[in-house]
Amino acid sequence: MQIVTDSGTDLRLPTGEEADLNIHTVPLTVTLDGISYREGVDIEHKDFYPLLDASGNLPTTSQPSAGEFAEVYRRLATTDPEILSIHMTSGLSGTYNSAVEGAKLVPEANVTHIDTKTLTAAAGWQVYAAARALKSGWAKEEILELAKRIGEATDCMYSLAELKYLIHGGRISHMKGVIASMLRLKPLIGVEKVNGTYIQLGQVRTFKRALQGLANLITDKHAKGSKLMVQVLHSNNPEGAEMLREMVDNIFECTWLPMGPMSLVLGAHTGPSMVGVGFAPMEAFSEIP
Repeated sequence: MQIVTDSGTDLRLPTGEEADLNIHTVPLTVTLDGISYREGVDIEHKDFYPLLDASGNLPTTSQPSAGEFAEVYRRLATTDPEILSIHMTSGLSGTYNSAVEGAKLVPEANVTHIDTKTLTAAAGWQVYAAARALKSGWAKEEILELAKRIGEATDCMYSLAELKYLIHGGRISHMKGVIASMLRLKPLIGVEKVNGTYIQLGQVRTFKRALQGLANLITDKHAKGSKLMVQVLHSNNPEGAEMLREMVDNIFECTWLPMGPMSLVLGAHTGPSMVGVGFAPMEAFSEIP
């Protein structure tokens, strides 16, 4: 069996494991000033945000087409028709549905799809768990159950200093977004697990308070001092990310995964100020081989 994912899962493998786990990533696309870029192929994080700053225009994004997924499935099926395709939430992106439609075009492939119901690092953890289990020889049903358990144990939240990108992308109500912008409110946003869509968890007046609010919200799910696996990602705000990491580290006993930039496509929807955190109890990761 082989594993396919999309660039919106923000999979960050430990050094040396990327080639070993052999995960195939299909890129999403961001378009700015009429030019489309496949992230990780045509453009990298370090190049995108300077272009965004210089442009003054708002970017748009698109998921891979069914045909692009079909091309990947068809190529992989020549060596092994069993494919596990794991994708960012269908509640916020059409990527999962494109993958499902793409599989219909490749009857020689036996593709099983997972809708992670989340995104960025939290989705990437499911991909990583599945890849490790596959490498260890687990059966498909065992791998599916492991990914489900990791998904159930994991949460993610984020905040941002400006709302115009979310409003432009239609991810929040335009009127609510305009009102919040006028009041200079900073939202605390999570991803619920039933439909995998955004939920508002609160709002505060300053970005620093928003970051502290994210750290405090983790205590709604885990007692202070709990042992957690945590990862902080940002669109283009390393200072804010470092601040959030320190706040979380002051409350919990954390095992940290690498901090860094998130998917460009997700950053295009949130703007450069976004900082987010994925977290789960350490015991959930003890099952990963």
